[in-house]
Amino acid sequence: MATRPRVLIDLNILLDVLQQRDKFYAASVRVLSLAEAGWIDGVVAAHSLTTLFYLMAKYRNTEQARLTLTQLLVFLSVAAVDQAVIEGALNLPYRDFEDAVQMAAALHAGAAYLVTRNPLDFKAGPITALQPAELLALIQGSPN
Repeated sequence: MATRPRVLIDLNILLDVLQQRDKFYAASVRVLSLAEAGWIDGVVAAHSLTTLFYLMAKYRNTEQARLTLTQLLVFLSVAAVDQAVIEGALNLPYRDFEDAVQMAAALHAGAAYLVTRNPLDFKAGPITALQPAELLALIQGSPN
């Protein structure tokens, strides 16, 4: 593979893995494995990390939340959510502002794809949104 694609990973993919959601776990963990192995350049929006920390601290504990984010940041980079991203999100034709912020963060981070379990929520965006299995099919020669 000549260049590895930059992929913004939606929070629902991280939650699938961390909560081991039966129906979604296998494909979602493979997406994270691609990022960890360097087959893709995985990024996650800053606001997704704050939400993830909140949920983990609430349902597990603060120490586990810190450890999990520290482990994720070994192989994922953070897509900024700054004024430019928020202004860009305000100009996207989305009903759900959080989805608009995800798309704007992906765009500003230079992502080729946004991987999510809800690609229809991102249909109107400038970047192709894919389900985990669709991304996996695109990455030729990816590890199983």
